[in-house]
Amino acid sequence: MTRKVALVANLRRPDLNKDLETVASYLAAKGIASDARETPAAVEGAELILVLGGDGTILRAAELGRSLGVPILGINYGHVGFLSEADPDDLPSVVDRIAERAWTVDERMTIDVYVTRPDGRVDTSWALNDAAIEKEETARMIEVSIGVDGRELSNFKVDTVVFSTATGSTAYNFSAGGPIVWPNVEAMILTPIAAHALFTRPLVVGPDSTLELRVQDEDARVWCDGRRILRAPVGSTIRAVHGTKPVLLARIDDTPFSGRLVTKFQLPVKGWHVGQ
Repeated sequence: MTRKVALVANLRRPDLNKDLETVASYLAAKGIASDARETPAAVEGAELILVLGGDGTILRAAELGRSLGVPILGINYGHVGFLSEADPDDLPSVVDRIAERAWTVDERMTIDVYVTRPDGRVDTSWALNDAAIEKEETARMIEVSIGVDGRELSNFKVDTVVFSTATGSTAYNFSAGGPIVWPNVEAMILTPIAAHALFTRPLVVGPDSTLELRVQDEDARVWCDGRRILRAPVGSTIRAVHGTKPVLLARIDDTPFSGRLVTKFQLPVKGWHVGQ
């Protein structure tokens, strides 16, 4: 049976068209078919989704891979690239690893997001990184009430509230001053941004909890991974729970997450040695 790899690339970058053709040629030389159509049909039957782009492109690939359970392997053409495994110069060796089936798989928790409108209608989506709840009118703050597991915790005006996963803790949550959570921790984080209140610390809850927010005075919207939007008019309740399906990330680099933090954020370290 012919092996198959789906390809997803950020084609807004002119240099990626050539690299996409190069990768397809490398794979063909190894007897592996490739499909770059970015459709469910292209991913079905694939053993891997190979992504050329930044974390945003990987999030796009996750929309295809999550429902079918196909792992995603990212080549970083972006900036930080926390979800990626290799750089463009590594393309030949990455294809070699694919040919040898030399990768492992990380199962990353997602969150399912539900918006219950005042009329009882329920809209739903999901996120690998985060769901950002913000006002519809960008010049105004929104008043919200936050809670966990059905109990209200606080009420305040705020620019944005972020519900994130551990995977997303290095994304919007991190920029907003939230904690970095190791990706093997199944947790959800609630982080207020520019809140007009005393109690605005980020909250970290377990996978069986429910994060909740009620929209009090202004229409809001919920951006899931910055790609899928849910409308939340005044009186809506927004809930986030452990996702029903994970996203699978293929790994070819066994560097621990602490090492990734140092590399991606260029942290100043002196270098430890075994036995110190």
